[in-house]
Amino acid sequence: MVILCCMEMVGGVLLVPWSKEDKILSYFDHRRRQHQCTKTKTVALEEEEEVHIYSSYMVSSSCKISPIISFLVFFLFISSSAPQVFSSKHHYIHQANQTFRPGKEVHKLKLIKAHLNKINKPSVKTIQSPDGDLIECVLAHQQPAFDHPHLKGQKPLDPPEIAPKGENPSDASETYQLWSDSGESCPEGTVPIRRTTEQDVLRASSVRRFGRKIQKPIRRDTSSSGHEHAVGYVTGQQYYGAKASINVWAPRVASRYEFSLSQMWVISGSFGNDLNTIEAGWQVSPELYGDSYPRFFTYWTTDAYQTTGCYNLLCSGFVQTSNRIAIGAAISPRSSYRGGQFDISIMIWKDPKHGNWWLEFGKGILVGYWPARLFTHLRNHASMVQYGGEVVNTRSSGYHTPTQMGSGHFAGEGFGRASYFRNLQVVDWDNSLIPPQNLKVLADHPNCYDIRGGINRVWGHYFYYGGPGRNSRCP
Repeated sequence: MVILCCMEMVGGVLLVPWSKEDKILSYFDHRRRQHQCTKTKTVALEEEEEVHIYSSYMVSSSCKISPIISFLVFFLFISSSAPQVFSSKHHYIHQANQTFRPGKEVHKLKLIKAHLNKINKPSVKTIQSPDGDLIECVLAHQQPAFDHPHLKGQKPLDPPEIAPKGENPSDASETYQLWSDSGESCPEGTVPIRRTTEQDVLRASSVRRFGRKIQKPIRRDTSSSGHEHAVGYVTGQQYYGAKASINVWAPRVASRYEFSLSQMWVISGSFGNDLNTIEAGWQVSPELYGDSYPRFFTYWTTDAYQTTGCYNLLCSGFVQTSNRIAIGAAISPRSSYRGGQFDISIMIWKDPKHGNWWLEFGKGILVGYWPARLFTHLRNHASMVQYGGEVVNTRSSGYHTPTQMGSGHFAGEGFGRASYFRNLQVVDWDNSLIPPQNLKVLADHPNCYDIRGGINRVWGHYFYYGGPGRNSRCP
């Protein structure tokens, strides 16, 4: 299969009579295919090299790209200064009236280069993850957070003096991240950050929208613009945090432009343009990460996903303090159907002394915090907490997506088969973890993804949720 990925490009170069627009698309496709076959090392070239402003040199032991093939792809990309005629026994294509503008693509590459230079900070150590990620150990005070106007010149704060009362850090199973399997770790005083590559940005709809969610209504109803949910939620009181344990799966995502996630939402404000949210959980997003691994992620916004906030550390804002957890990195191990179940414990809570919102992962690991100054309504408290799953349904083939939520199985199948949230709690005004009162459960389209809640002595408040997406009852 590795050879085929490269040989297909040979066929494209030598046999297909391409238009000028085809050439530029093939150029980017060629680079993406190289990325799939190889480990990449990105190198910034001189800006005056108009086409290869930012390119990739490929290193691989299993799929080496012939210099001749690379030259042919590059030659066809740039050899468009005059109209050309391609002919064969079966094709006669005249390109004289078509306009080719390499400057537009050159400008895009310049934007990508500038964006990568902004978010990929200098590191003191680089760790190669088994899944292909590069984890950079960045000095804590040089991380992207401190590019934010409200945070410039600051350094990470010390951990809060008081954790929420009633916390039991030992109630989570031990779940790791794949990059730690390398045996390497980031030194004290640094934070591990997943390196963003050129290919990551190219998968996005635009450089401006890279790392951001599509603006969408957050109301849990059938008008959710392609976003479908199965959630438990509480509202009507003042909330200062939330906690839950979530088992981790690797659901199948049918399209590059869809995702499947399981997370907590801490919400305040109206459901208009002033919505504030803090979010954390795990997700599978081929567009954002380029693969199908479940990954630990965070998100925040102060204006309903319009211009503020982003995933992980892809913009300034969230301040990381841990040198053990890389946000955006793959989680291992994962749960299996009728097999072992592995979950992660996540807690978000507001420090009573300074007002910042802290994030805890696993067995008591403080990952970092969202400064209170980022927010408007969440400077005070949250008015809603939600837990559950979300998928994007693009209906790209004219019917409901087969993208799975959670395990890909309905809630009724129960433990070992369906996904779950357990030990649901909220943080009250007294900085105490308490069971959620009047927890409601809701599924936008229960024939596609459903949810069932319950209470018991071991798991406290819990629910099973998820589903396969398209099926006989979900056309």
